[in-house]
Amino acid sequence: MAPTDFALTAAASFVAMEPITAATHRWVMHGVGSRLHRSHHRASGDTRWEDNDVFPLVFASIVMLGFWCGFHRDSLAWLVPVGVGITMYGAAYAIVHDGYIHRRVDIFGGRRHRVLDRLADAHRIHHLHNGAPFGMLIPIGHRASRELVADRVG
Repeated sequence: MAPTDFALTAAASFVAMEPITAATHRWVMHGVGSRLHRSHHRASGDTRWEDNDVFPLVFASIVMLGFWCGFHRDSLAWLVPVGVGITMYGAAYAIVHDGYIHRRVDIFGGRRHRVLDRLADAHRIHHLHNGAPFGMLIPIGHRASRELVADRVG
């Protein structure tokens, strides 16, 4: 695969992850996986691990399987740049969600950032109402959620 094709495939995979993540959050984490995800909505921040942490472990395992297949089967080589894009999205998600919003990992040293504050406000609304917005990097939800975020951050 040409370097440009590799980069475009990885970038497209990164972008595609936001709606995939929102759908997974909505129908898996707030559906069949709600027992595990509930721990995240109740988390007080005084614990390092939550039952909800099973989800990223499962998702990372699937991506690692994709990498293995992509590296070992020429016909599946396209899975490598897809895996790179998904991994980059996962890293961005972890930095924003666990690092900035929930402060589970101290990588920001208490510094505030306007764009990240807006994402944090949308996530707080999700926690308050246990509903939309379900996305993380582009938290699109129903109009009431958007209005609450807009009112909050002006």
